[in-house]
Amino acid sequence: MNKKDVLELKKRYKKDACTINRLAGCYVDANKNKVLKLNEDFLNMKEEEFYKFMEIAKKTMAGTIGNNILELDFPMEEENPGGKQQFLYGLRADGLVNEDLLDRLYDLIIDSYQYVGNYLILVYHDTYDIMTRTSDNQKLDESEEVYEYILVAVCPVALSKAGLGYRADENRIGARIRDWVVGVPDIGFLFPAFDNRSADIHKVDYYVRDAKDSHAEFIEDVLGCGPKRTAVEQRKTFQAIVKRAYGADEDAGQEALMNIQESFNARIDTGEEMTDSQIAAIVLDEVTINEILDENGIEGEQARLIKEVTLEEFADETPCVANLIDAKALNANAKEKEKKELVKEVASLKTELAEKKKELEEGISGDEVKTYDVVVRVKPEKATQIKSTVIDGQKCLVIPMNENENCNVNGVNTTV
Repeated sequence: MNKKDVLELKKRYKKDACTINRLAGCYVDANKNKVLKLNEDFLNMKEEEFYKFMEIAKKTMAGTIGNNILELDFPMEEENPGGKQQFLYGLRADGLVNEDLLDRLYDLIIDSYQYVGNYLILVYHDTYDIMTRTSDNQKLDESEEVYEYILVAVCPVALSKAGLGYRADENRIGARIRDWVVGVPDIGFLFPAFDNRSADIHKVDYYVRDAKDSHAEFIEDVLGCGPKRTAVEQRKTFQAIVKRAYGADEDAGQEALMNIQESFNARIDTGEEMTDSQIAAIVLDEVTINEILDENGIEGEQARLIKEVTLEEFADETPCVANLIDAKALNANAKEKEKKELVKEVASLKTELAEKKKELEEGISGDEVKTYDVVVRVKPEKATQIKSTVIDGQKCLVIPMNENENCNVNGVNTTV
């Protein structure tokens, strides 16, 4: 799935373009009991409810690909009879009519979803008639493919906040009535995956709201896929590997990590515009790891640990280098470097000014220090014109001045 695929589906989640024909769901309490089940014709819902449920569907495809949206592959065994892919395929083909199939899905989610509190499971069924597009992205009035899919969203349900409000029935200000409110989706998935404007029954597009936790147990138990980390999880894992390699020397570990981050960024920020596929192709394999370590002078035990643990930790996945870049940390580090350089520059200027001031005040000449009563500064061409003479018995310095020349005496400007 790419950005265009996501936008294409989300654009249809509005009243005049919607083709979702059915919505099923199950409300689960904190004790994992099924409190309520629903199964309705989506397009015949009350308008206010229609838009609320539509908003939930749209938010189940929010965020960034690789971070909030992961494309997962079904293992071969899950595509055999009795496997999770086969089950989801049957659920989609049934059109959410069979309650037994829906109950199986609800049970799978209830058993694996790690959440303390109430939540609502929603299952949408849609059939999208994909129109053929020309090379300039213009639609043609002919069908390219019929994409039939289910979209599942799991939404926490929380008690509204306590507060005061107007009690119309009693005509007074009193405690507001608290009720249970359905929140934005926490996790969800789209089956089959929508990849390059086409269905891929061998994959599922998985959504997670908080990229810090991909809910690996949900991926394995509900979808039957191997665990896959989000970009945030990959980045934090790699950061921990580098820091552990330096043990108690936290400063050295942090410095090495920032240098590695800069090397990662240099591979992405080349000054030339890169496509998403080109960026995704730059991965942290063994060759890249060796180059990064050499570039930053990391050797010995630290280099060995970083390389070995990274290859072991990411044995089942090769992370894209872009996923490992911490943009905020890089910006903060760049500002800190700039600040340190500025401090050095200011200190150097202060030292230089102090030396100049000392020279002016003491009039350094060789090793002899003299204190002068009169200090005269003139342009080089004027120096040869200065003469010494005696006027009224007093020794004087005479500096010839033309009418258009100015002079400054103790900070006061004057003319002849």
